Amino acid sequence: MDRRDFIKKTAALGVAGLIGQPVLGKTSNLSGNAEKPNIIFFLVDDMGWQDTSEPFHTSVTKLNKRYYTPNMVRLADEGVKFTQAYACSVCSPTRVSLMTGLNSARHRVTNWTLRQNTSPDWKHAKLNMPKWNLNGLSPVAGIERTVHVKTLPMFLRDAGYRTIHAGKAHFGADGLPGEMPENLGFDVNIAGHCAGGPGSYYGENNFSAAFRKGDRIWDIPGLDKYHGKDIYLNEALTIEANEAVNQAVTDGKPFYLYMSHYAIHAPYEADKRYHQKYIDAKLDKFDATYAAMIESMDKSLGDILDNVKKLGIEDNTIIVFMTDNGAPSGADINKPLRGHKLTPYEGGSRVPMMVKWPGVTKAGSICTDYMIIEDIFPTFLEMAGVKKYYQIGGKIDGVSIVPLLKHEKGYPKDRSLFWHFPHNYSTGKPHSAIRKGNWKLIYFHEDMHYELYDLKTDIGESNNLADKLPPVVKRLASQLGAFLADAKADMPTYKDTGKPVPLPG
Repeated sequence: MDRRDFIKKTAALGVAGLIGQPVLGKTSNLSGNAEKPNIIFFLVDDMGWQDTSEPFHTSVTKLNKRYYTPNMVRLADEGVKFTQAYACSVCSPTRVSLMTGLNSARHRVTNWTLRQNTSPDWKHAKLNMPKWNLNGLSPVAGIERTVHVKTLPMFLRDAGYRTIHAGKAHFGADGLPGEMPENLGFDVNIAGHCAGGPGSYYGENNFSAAFRKGDRIWDIPGLDKYHGKDIYLNEALTIEANEAVNQAVTDGKPFYLYMSHYAIHAPYEADKRYHQKYIDAKLDKFDATYAAMIESMDKSLGDILDNVKKLGIEDNTIIVFMTDNGAPSGADINKPLRGHKLTPYEGGSRVPMMVKWPGVTKAGSICTDYMIIEDIFPTFLEMAGVKKYYQIGGKIDGVSIVPLLKHEKGYPKDRSLFWHFPHNYSTGKPHSAIRKGNWKLIYFHEDMHYELYDLKTDIGESNNLADKLPPVVKRLASQLGAFLADAKADMPTYKDTGKPVPLPG
């Protein structure tokens, strides 16, 4: 059975019909006191904190002047901008945390997924990488090396929402139930499957890698009507997403739209509508392509916003913009941040985020409190009026940011955030990290050394204070180690002894 047949069969039969197990039961309790708000989560792939004309630093930077994202500016003007929002430093962990409310150390999908039982990890001179959940999340129990969960859209669907997935899924390995958004609580799946990038962004290439003799596993499913046409992937996804929203409104259903773009992920193929002006601005080939892809993404955001306004549902639609990790290593460093995707530094995990909640958020405001991707799970459930929820896959780590949006008490100040990447892949080396208040501690697994930074005075993480402040290191390392132990986090093992790397602290 090829992937397209699999998609059709999965959509028709559901998880129960496909593998003979029941879908997860309902467990929601609605407030029922007000009309449910529509929720749009607009997630961009591989776009850095400064890869926008809307500044997220205290001043405008060189990159802010390079890019043109008027609709991001528009959303920031209409809502609240979070300057200290965090994701994981790589895509699948971020997406599984979004769907589950679990920190990546707890759900153990700590690197990117694709093929069954296949890890992208590179060999390491001293360490063996752990047996992590490389098959991703699963809506049913008993599938090896997956985390069995009840997902965010499952809860929202139980609460009466039409749940729409558009774009990149990247939740589970090829051929397993967790690959397909239909199995994970989405009523509608537009172009989502196992791959984290497209075969091509061009309709004339059928969104396929075949034209460059690439691996066909990257080919985008379900967009056949655009094959052979002069259309960019972002545009096709946006058209389809807006049509699904239109149908939900026609049917009188509140909706959750997960608008999850493949952009700005490789392969780097410019949207031809915007490319030339960046060439004329004397950017090099990569930078011009990257900038055109960003502007194309921003055009999609504008089209989504315009459609909501056209439908007359603007006052009852919450829109959240975020990206899944920092910029890739080929892109310019997002100064003043250090690092990029896969690294433990701010450039790997600090991301742009904006929220527009009509009647709640203050237009043009800025929130400097920090949050992390697993917080989206309880936040959206609270927005939707879901009072009771749980997680099969473990203890929920996320904290609702609704108090921040409403300017109310209840959000924990100086809470601890955690990252865990026990892998050796590309520029990412095995590490764990904690942020508490302005302090950030990084623990490198290979030689167990620490780096300590004061983000209030050193956002660029250039001054390692670990040797100067051992009491701070000891305190944070103990907290990090305790969390990893509680989460039963995977750790690499030493090749010479077979023993796991000790937990920090």
